Amino acid sequence: MAKVLITSALPYINGVKHLGNLAGSLLPADIHARFRRQIGDEVLFLCATDEHGTPAELAAAAAGLDVAAYCARQHDVQAEIYRRFALSFDHFDRSSGPRNHALTRHFFERLDARGLIEERVLSQVYSPTDGRFLPDRYVIGTCPHCGHGGARGDQCEACTRPLDPTDLIAPRSALSGAADLEHRPTRHLFLRQSALVDVLERWLGSRSGWPPLVTAIARKWLDEGLRDRCITRDLSWGVPVPRPGYEGKVFYVWFDAPIAYIAATQGWADADPARRDWRAWWWAAEDVEYLQFLGKDNVPFHAVSFPCTLLGSGEPWKTVDVIKGVNWLTYEGGKFSTSEGRGVFLDRALELAPADSWRWWLAANAPEGGDTDFSFQRFAAEVNHDLADSFGNLVHRVLSFVAARHGGLVPEAGEPAEPEHRLALALDRHLAALRGHHRALALRRAAEEVRAIWRLANTYLAAEAPWTVIRTDPDRAAAVLRAGVNLVRIAAAVAWPFIPDAAGRVLRLLGVDDAVPALPETSAAALNRTVPGGRVAAPPILFAKFPPGWAEVQSRTFAGASP
Repeated sequence: MAKVLITSALPYINGVKHLGNLAGSLLPADIHARFRRQIGDEVLFLCATDEHGTPAELAAAAAGLDVAAYCARQHDVQAEIYRRFALSFDHFDRSSGPRNHALTRHFFERLDARGLIEERVLSQVYSPTDGRFLPDRYVIGTCPHCGHGGARGDQCEACTRPLDPTDLIAPRSALSGAADLEHRPTRHLFLRQSALVDVLERWLGSRSGWPPLVTAIARKWLDEGLRDRCITRDLSWGVPVPRPGYEGKVFYVWFDAPIAYIAATQGWADADPARRDWRAWWWAAEDVEYLQFLGKDNVPFHAVSFPCTLLGSGEPWKTVDVIKGVNWLTYEGGKFSTSEGRGVFLDRALELAPADSWRWWLAANAPEGGDTDFSFQRFAAEVNHDLADSFGNLVHRVLSFVAARHGGLVPEAGEPAEPEHRLALALDRHLAALRGHHRALALRRAAEEVRAIWRLANTYLAAEAPWTVIRTDPDRAAAVLRAGVNLVRIAAAVAWPFIPDAAGRVLRLLGVDDAVPALPETSAAALNRTVPGGRVAAPPILFAKFPPGWAEVQSRTFAGASP
């Protein structure tokens, strides 16, 4: 049994997230956490809302709320949405909590004591029109490296290069669009990442199993010269900087946010301090396997900046073993846009379809090898085919037939024959491949293997046709039906990480009420789990099909203001 720590990128607090956020980190992390639980590993799956920084202040002002009250409310809103999407966090914390404040100060003091903090006077952007200093995210302009016209003052989303506002060509305020920006001197603190290059190189060289996307982004930062990172901001909302003369300044959100993973572990332990030790997961935790799940825009901060914080402290903190980074989910040929109302956000998604439908489609189309474009046409067609016609039909025809012809009891007559032996061999191949894809964090391939198991089961039943054979050979029909019932159980168990609600309902129809259903290891055991004479129940319709025209209506509804 392995000990597995799993974290997903922290969703920002300023509003309900869209499907891309779910696809990029939250859902892949949850599916892997569920798989690891299924095979008996000890899993700790953590997340938190990311609550500091200027966007939180601005969103609170727009809502007419104090920023602390706004963050508390939005945390509850997001937590409820993630619960409805069946994200199985062991603890869902807040980066603005006292635990994260204390840990952030601890890391700063450790880095400072080791000579890795340096004060510098910066020329920072000030907007007379807005009457305020503009944090780097609120200065936009043209990237000097790739020419992208919408680069932010902290990073270009197009080429992922880190930036400072002064790097931008033709900078302007993201708030007002004003271009009459000034530069005024202000003191700030820098983490001397350049002094940690050798340490980071050795650490990065010791990692394995990273997707090429993640390795390429991390190597790019190092190969182009690792820059020192400003870790303070002229803001009032955040972790206060514990240094005289820095009153009114806070730590940069990207300094304190990853530390919230550790704080979330403390929060989890606080719920049962007699049995839970948070240090066992982070302090000299050589027996822990740590995996992070995040979108490609967050890779630099997790592959470079956060490791610099942990390694630079000189303390034995656990660092990530594997970073699973993915590309972006786009929407109907463009980008999701909160301001334009373009795309599907998670609260609205749950009004349109069950959580399992979204979970399945986003996993089966995970943006791993490149960006994936969501369209309602694809969503409706693929959910209808996979969930209604394949999985749902398998469950319905087998269990309904057992209920109708055998009084809900698994038939006892008949012995396995050559078709069942061939079925077992094919099933063994699929089950082994499924485990391999899960372990390799290959989400799309794992979903395809689940789909292949559903297809195998349906093909077997169509060929052996117990509903026809029962007229001439009741014993043979009974043997096929018994295999069919076990195939339903297998089909639900392998699907549980992806569609936990529907899979759980199917398993309960078979009398299986385990909180975490075991993942079948071989066909020998799996095809004999539901014993003759066991009782099963007739199923309801698991997935209602989307009717013709549904996708076109939704495409128009969520098109937003953009063309």
